[in-house]
Parts: sequence; structure tokens; C-alpha cells
Amino acid sequence: MESRLPIYELENDIVSQLEHVRRLVIAAPTGSGKSTQIPQMLLRHGLLGAGQAVVLQPRRLAARLLASRVAQELGVELGGKVGYQVRFESVCSPETRIRFVTEGILLRQMIADPRLNGISALIFDEFHERHLYGDVTLARALDLRPDLAILVMSATLDVEKLAEYMQPCAVLRAEGRTHPVTIEYIDERRGENPPVWDLAADAFAAHVAAATASAEQRGDTLIFMPGAYEINRTLDALRQRREARGHLLLPLHGDFASRDQDAALARYDRPKVVVATNIAETSITIDGIRLVIDSGLARMPRHDPQRGINTLLVERISRAAAEQRAGRAGRTAPGTCVRLWTEREHERRPQREQPEVKRLDLSEVILVLRSAGLRGLRWIDPPEERALMAAEELLTDLGALKDGTITDLGQRMLAFPLHPRTARMLMAAHELGCVHEAALAAALMQGREILLRDAERDERFEASADSDFICLMRAWEYAAENNYSLDACRRAGIHAQTARQVEPLLDQLLRIAEREGLDIKRRATSNEELRKCLLIGFSDRVARRMDSITLRCDIVHGRRGTLSRESVVKNSPLLVAAEIREVEGKELSTVLSLATGIETEWLAELFPNDIKCRMQIEFDAVTKRVTAEEHLCFRDLTIETRRIEPPPVDAAARILAEEVLSGRLPLRGWDTAVEQWILRVNLVARACPELNLAPIEEGDRRTLIEVICQDAICYKDIKDRPALPVVKGWLSGSQQALVEKHAPERLELANGKRPKVVYAANTPPFIAARIQELYGLKQIPALALGRVRPVLHILAPNNRPVQITHDLAGFWVEHYPTIKRELQRRYPRHEWR
Repeated sequence: MESRLPIYELENDIVSQLEHVRRLVIAAPTGSGKSTQIPQMLLRHGLLGAGQAVVLQPRRLAARLLASRVAQELGVELGGKVGYQVRFESVCSPETRIRFVTEGILLRQMIADPRLNGISALIFDEFHERHLYGDVTLARALDLRPDLAILVMSATLDVEKLAEYMQPCAVLRAEGRTHPVTIEYIDERRGENPPVWDLAADAFAAHVAAATASAEQRGDTLIFMPGAYEINRTLDALRQRREARGHLLLPLHGDFASRDQDAALARYDRPKVVVATNIAETSITIDGIRLVIDSGLARMPRHDPQRGINTLLVERISRAAAEQRAGRAGRTAPGTCVRLWTEREHERRPQREQPEVKRLDLSEVILVLRSAGLRGLRWIDPPEERALMAAEELLTDLGALKDGTITDLGQRMLAFPLHPRTARMLMAAHELGCVHEAALAAALMQGREILLRDAERDERFEASADSDFICLMRAWEYAAENNYSLDACRRAGIHAQTARQVEPLLDQLLRIAEREGLDIKRRATSNEELRKCLLIGFSDRVARRMDSITLRCDIVHGRRGTLSRESVVKNSPLLVAAEIREVEGKELSTVLSLATGIETEWLAELFPNDIKCRMQIEFDAVTKRVTAEEHLCFRDLTIETRRIEPPPVDAAARILAEEVLSGRLPLRGWDTAVEQWILRVNLVARACPELNLAPIEEGDRRTLIEVICQDAICYKDIKDRPALPVVKGWLSGSQQALVEKHAPERLELANGKRPKVVYAANTPPFIAARIQELYGLKQIPALALGRVRPVLHILAPNNRPVQITHDLAGFWVEHYPTIKRELQRRYPRHEWR
């Protein structure tokens, strides 16, 4: 049967091209057999010599299942000639010739052995998914050995872009699926928005009914949903449809135990409906699938480097991913794919998914590259600069990098196939004597949470409010003591299969720790040591409760979030969260989970350079008072606050002055007389520079108000303070006398009258006088050593101006006769000359 697979159209071309070019891009449709047959072709034609073919798979399930399938086809035992290796699990031997691995495994092997001795070919399967480690591993592979065969393949590759990147290389294409697949879309819906699981159940029921009516042979069904929640709702919806009677309903999720995954893939004597995440999108074969129902959705991991927050939000898949999913229906017979979106919407979807290098945390891969002395890489798509900077900043904070170069600590952290934060926690555990406990905490982080949500929990697990990890560790120990009994675990609110998966991870981590010289012996320690380890590893996730009523928290680096409702750490004002993620609900919210309570003094002990005291002095608009607080900060996060009474006097004066200048706190003593004095000073200073008077500028005005506000902390202290003496005090007594002389408050006229001079900032000063007060005068005296002549506002008897002039003599000649005739009739009792 396998020889009839479409990929065999390319067998001769693959062999001949690899003998010359050593680099191939293979575009082969879903169901063509490329994942299982090409490694066997290389082995069969002697293209591997004495070396291995390493097949990179983006998912652990695919690596395990494909290895099993190839071993079965070759008639050998898994782990012998054919094996697989994923994180924390290796089923290989020195005799292994075809090894299926996940991408991170090979990159670490490249760093440890840059020449990849013993490996003859690298096969990058399902490369269209553009996983981060796949991109990095390909970039490194192209720079290793010229004799290394490199094959990159998928059904939906961007062939031209990849071929240009891999030059020199050859491009091969296999045409046609094993069987045709009919694509159907739903109709446009107006006003309706049913849940996607109901749409899927309706589509399944309609297809079964149509097949029954036409006596068409039915096969199995594969339904794609974005996550475990949607899978369970879909299964519930299917159970309500009579068309599902007689069908075996099975979930498939990447976090399931191997046994549960195998159950979804097995053959049965009745039709099955497998409801899966995108784990079933590529590589793995579910025999007998005739109908695919595609929600068009997937949970896409993303990382926001600015906020340091991971998200796993439901998004629409690309057209390439939809093509991959449809191909599941054409493996063994003609099939149908029902897409739960409209054809018009399909055309608006992106052609391909965004590469992971553009959307994931880069810290782990950057650490791996630094260990090889690599600062740059020839990326297919370069990552964002801010993401690279955020990764380096985190690694520097963890002590793994210094000035961009890997440290001895960073090298040791690489021994653990974990995120650098978790690896750093394990290294700290050695110093604190709790490696076993820290390894268990690390193992508990790697999979699903072992405590069931919305289940009754054993109070013994939550007896400690110090850390969610301590609660999880107690639950796991209970499950282990009861040999992961389903009944015992269910009664205690524990997911038995998830708890069972922790044990091999713990054993693997302890073996690595022992190999690296860490002390793994269990000792009688308090919870404090483990909590300190968690703080050291996750110091960029320190948070402070905003209040004791809600679960809102301030987080390092100016972030905010909400402590998970399931957390036991609700009485600690200060905590560290091993996980911060953005989750969907009525609106997006940032949730802190896997929390651990910490003490302030630990921060000073473990991070002395990151503890700072900052004084915050501000004006309280409600009490109209200056307040002062001393903030103890860890990096940019305030962890303790202390009220300072009284506030520092100089700072209080500055803040009160700012409020006065803004107009929010008017000073009664700062009246027109003060403003006129300032204008008089400035007039003399500018018109008579030889008198050496300093003008009062805006900055000086601020200084003068601060002087008025000295020794005050609230508005009532300053609102009635006299201002004029302070402002006049800007000048010495002799200087004040010069102002009085050259810019007097009142101007003495020749007829003995003393009108008030009004000074202005941008116009000449002026005086105002009624006509009768000006009889006998020919001119107005000048100010400022005769250099500034005031403007004269000549007023009628009703004090309204009838003329504005500098030239009084000219007024009497040119304007007065006319004005006199008009005003004399209206005001006959006044003197008119």
C-alpha cells in the first residue's frame, strides 16, 4: 500500500538531487506520505551512510506516533532502528537510524556538538508552521557541514521564499492528494451568532442524515476545536444529537496522556468522532476519517515583550492551516471538509500564520545561541528588536548573561530543558538545599494543572497559604501515595493522569540535577527555601496587592493584573507569580497564577542592587495639603509605603508654589499692587540698564512665591500671607528707591495733580486724567530717566476717554476745540476754558 502513496512520484528525484545538491525543498500535499516514507527512502537508498536521519517534528505527539508508524512499517521494535526523542523522554539506542525529535532537542544537540557527528540528514517536517526552534535550527544547519543533507517539507510551504533562503537547493513538488476532498462552507448568517460547538454538532448531524438518506458509506469524523474547553462543549453538544448515537466520541488534546491520545487514534468496530485541537492538523494519521468539521479557530500563543505577558487567545487560522486540516479527510477515501465560516470570510483570512519568531518569548533560544557564541543569525524572518532586547534583559536579570555574553551560571542553566526562569530556580535550589522540592515545582509547571477546576478540594492541600506550589505538591504527593488511583484522586479533586505524568518529569530533572553536581538529597527544610528559589527564578514577576479587598495587583515593570481566584496566596501583600497570562472572558484580563508569598527582606537580601528608596511628595487637592510618602521600591515596583510628617519644607514650598502659579490656590496678598511693582521694576531694569536692576522674570516669580510658601504645608498656611514685602525684598533698599523715583506709583504733574500710573507688560505705562485736571499743562513728565513717556488717557467728566495721546500740546490745538463744543453742552456745570 505504501508504495502507492503520492510521495513515491518523487522518490527517484529525491535520490538523484541529494547526490548533487544536498538541500531540498519538498512541497507535498497532506496525505502524500512524506513524513513516514522519505526517511525510509534515505535509509533504503544508502543516502545515510552509517549516520542517522533526524526528522524534526513541531509536536511531541507527532514525533512519537510517526516513529511508531515507521518502526511498524519496517518491522522493527520502537527504540531500535527507529526511535524518537522529545523533552524529558528518549526512546532511542545506538542502533537508531531514523530518529524523530522535537525541534528544541536538535538545537541543543547542535550547540553541544556543532558538527552533528553521526547525523547524515536533517528532515524538517511540517515547516509551514514556522516554529521558533525550527527556524533557528534550520539557520544553524545551513552553516554546519556541506555534506549534511537538509530536506524541508510541508504541504503549504512558501516555496519561493524558502528556496531563496536555502540556496543552493532544489525544489520538488508532489501533485495530488491520495483522495479528493469536497470543501463546504456555511451560509452567511445575519443576526445569529451560535456557539461554535453548536455549529459543529449541527454540521455533523446534517452530514450523517444526508449520508443515511443516500445509503452512503460512512466513515469517521474529525472536528477541530481551539482548546480543551471547546472540545468538551462540542462533545456535550454531540451527545444531544440523535445522529451521534452509535458513534464513539473521543477527545484529542496535546496535554493528554499517551494512552488517551492513542485511544483517539485507534481503530474501532463502530464509527468514531474525534474532537481535537490543531494537534491533529499535521503529520499524524487518523485512519478512516471521511468528514472534517473545522471551526477555523486555534489558540495561538503570543508573547508581549513590552509587558512580559504570555497570551493564549483564540484566533482565526490561516488559509494554509485550513488546507492542512481539510487534508485529514482524504487520507483513505474521498472525503468532505465542512468549514464553519463563509467562503467570503475565507478569502479575507491571511495566507499563512505569523512565524513564531515574531510572536513568542525568545529568551530560551537566545540563551542557547549565546552558549555557542552566536550574537546574530541569518533569520528567515528576523524577530522584532524589542523582543530581542526583552529576552536579553531577562537573561541578564537572571544572571545568565553579562554584557551580552553567557556566564558560567547561564551555561549550567542550559543543562535543563526548561525556560531560563525555571532553570535559574533549580540552580538557586542547590544553594538553599531544596533541589528536590524545586524540581517537583518545575515538573508541576510543565503540564496541565493537576487540581481539577470547580471540584471539591481536600483542605489538607490548602492548609498553607504560602504558595500555590506547596498546595500542588501536597496534592501530587497524595496522588503518588495512592498510586494515582482514579477514585482516590477524583475524591480529592485531582486529575489522576496529569498527576501521573509529573513523576517521570521529576525523575528526569533530578537525574539532570545530579549529573550537574546539584545536591538532590531530600532534607528537612521549611517552605521558606522553596519560596526564595521561586523568587530568584521569577523576580521579574514580583507583584504587590493593591488592597486587601480585591485581587488586583501591581507588577514589576509597570504592569497590572489580578491574582487567580483559585490561588491560596490571598493574605500575602507581596507575592511572585510563576505564570502571568492574558485570558479571554467578557474582556481580556491579566491573571497571575502559581503564586508564592514572599517577604520584603528577601528582596533586600537577594537583590540588594534592585532595592531603592524614593520620596513621593504631592499636593492633595481634596485636603489642599502637601503630603509626603517614602516608597521602598523593588526595581520600579513600590513594595512598602511610609507617611512622612511633616513633609520636607523646601519640597512642600515648591509644590505649593506650583499650585499658586497654576491658579488653583490664589494668594490674597498677591494683588494688583504686587503685579504693578513687578512691572515697575522690569520697566526701570530694561529702560535704564546702567542702574543695574535685575528684572523679575517668570522663574523669579516662582522663586518669590516659594519664599512666601516657606514653612507651610497647606493652603491655609499661605492664603493670607502678605506678598508685597517679599516681592520688594527682591531689591535692596537703595534699588527700591530707584524704582520709586524712575517708575513711581503716581506721576507728579506741573499743576500739582498726582494721577496713578498704570504699568503693563508689553505696552507703555499710562495715566488717566479728566480734561479739567490738565488745564495749563503742555506735556506729561517722562519716566525712567526721561526715556519712557507715558500714554495719556484724557477723560470726559464721566471718566470715559475722549482721546489717547502722547502729545498733550497738540491735543489742545487740534482736538480740544471740537471736543469742548460737544462736551460743554452735555456738562455745562464743569469748567471749560
